[in-house]
Amino acid sequence: MELSVPLLLVIITISSLAAQWLAWAIKLPAILPLLLFGLILGPFTHVLNPDQLFGELLFPVVSLAVAIILFEGALTLRFDEIRGLGGVVRNLVSVGMLATFAVISLACWWLLGLEPALAALVGAVTVVTGPTVIAPLMRVVRPNAAINRVLRWEGIVIDPVGAIFTLLVFEFITLRQEAGSNLHLLIIFAQTVVVGLACGALFGWLLGTALKRVWFPAYLQNFAVLAVVLLTFGLSNSLADESGLLAVTVLGIWLANMRDVDVSDIVAFKEELSAILISALFIILAARLDIHGVLAMGWPLVALLLVIQFVARPLCIAISTLGSSLTLREKLLLSWISPRGIVAAAVSSLFALTLQKSGYEGADKLVSVVFAIIIGTVVLQSLTSGPLARWLGVQQRKPKGVLIIGANTVARTLAHALVKQNIPVILTDNSWEYYRLARMEGLPAYYGNAWSEHAENVLDLSNTAQVLALSPNRHQNALAVYHFSHIFGNDKVFAIRSGSALKGRGSNESARFRRHEKLFPEDVTWSNLSSQLAKGATIKATRLNENFGWLEYLEKNRGVLPLFARLEEGKTIAINGKTIPTLPCTLIALVQTDKSPASRR
Repeated sequence: MELSVPLLLVIITISSLAAQWLAWAIKLPAILPLLLFGLILGPFTHVLNPDQLFGELLFPVVSLAVAIILFEGALTLRFDEIRGLGGVVRNLVSVGMLATFAVISLACWWLLGLEPALAALVGAVTVVTGPTVIAPLMRVVRPNAAINRVLRWEGIVIDPVGAIFTLLVFEFITLRQEAGSNLHLLIIFAQTVVVGLACGALFGWLLGTALKRVWFPAYLQNFAVLAVVLLTFGLSNSLADESGLLAVTVLGIWLANMRDVDVSDIVAFKEELSAILISALFIILAARLDIHGVLAMGWPLVALLLVIQFVARPLCIAISTLGSSLTLREKLLLSWISPRGIVAAAVSSLFALTLQKSGYEGADKLVSVVFAIIIGTVVLQSLTSGPLARWLGVQQRKPKGVLIIGANTVARTLAHALVKQNIPVILTDNSWEYYRLARMEGLPAYYGNAWSEHAENVLDLSNTAQVLALSPNRHQNALAVYHFSHIFGNDKVFAIRSGSALKGRGSNESARFRRHEKLFPEDVTWSNLSSQLAKGATIKATRLNENFGWLEYLEKNRGVLPLFARLEEGKTIAINGKTIPTLPCTLIALVQTDKSPASRR
């Protein structure tokens, strides 16, 4: 039975949602369920035929989706952050990237018999790892801090840098077909690059100026950004063929690095939009995959995967880590982890469509090879990286850190108390003022929502054991609880009570959230703590043991408010009305000073 167009679009939408939910539920990179659902709908059951469904609209739909995805990735590239990175990451996204490109290109030409230009395009597309696959993998593998930092920042930086490199290779290949001589080729290539750079920079400056001077009301800002992205893409392509993707990438980088332009809301909007586009796009692209073509490549394709895993990546790491302080064991794990992701799949599919339209022979193999590399690297490395890290002894020890939602006065004061006990902390807040104060006080902090995709890619939570929601905003605490209880478990996520909770208000909050509002005794709220700190109360640590225990401490320190206990084995527990810490331990408590009103009563 032939399904109607509206029903097929509904099937794509529901399948996209189901795949993303499945990835969230079982903590897998979303790319795997999306590819699986696409294969089921396409080559396995033939329910979905994207070419028949979209017809001539398939190419422009994929083009616009890829443009938005590349723009969103470019928004994460900030030059000030790159300057602060170590030499290893800079090498990985420069000489290391070129080494990877050379090895994979040669392997595709030699093993698969691809035409040199097509082999070079496969090599260029597959240099990009991408944070959307790395971030969930790091939570499972939990490598030590040095490895974690290198892999996370490599994924973040190589996303836009690798995309630009890939676009330049693609433009060179496509223009070579049209040019009659090498001189003509260089002229057209230079024209394409200049137009892309100029359009991206011009519209980046215009859009940044508009946002800085608030030419658009708040509710139209995201709409305006999306419109400018599409305008930049379309206008650049009309001035020079195939320059649009380069233009939107430059637009994103320009906007991210423009002074006095806050792109946090834009990033949040683009993350949500990209999640929808990526999900639907992957279902559509996977449904077009020629499974028989992939299987027909046989052992040469397996050999290519082995070259990527055992030659290309180790060579990249060897070159990039020369002279670094990384140990041999750390280098070995870095040599193993390099999964390909969203950018590779999306860009390769678009390039294949473009080449097929121009009659390029063998263009259909591009998608088959790239998707095989994606599936092979993601599956293999997801299954083996954890055991390998344990075997090498470079896995993070039992996590002891604390993620604090909020960087307000209460949160910062508690964070300082934990740091004095050698407990690692990370604070997050979407208030720039609180974030700035935390950084000025020497506390690690993240500006933005801790549950955003950007935070997931940037924040290193491999050493995080607990999450404390200490925002005065109960809704913010609830969002943090819902997000992190799935990652760390219900018994590792706590929220401070609000005044509305004590008075019986906030009944619209779920019982699930109220179960997490068990930080400190029941009558303690954020307002209580803030008020006492403002009146001069301080936080002090006291060592408890068999000679001076819990009851003796309370008897000697009347009016004290116990907050945390640092146990002998290094675990930190929050004190509430039902908690009595085991001895020996270090008790962290709120103590009234002699000058505070409470101490004089």
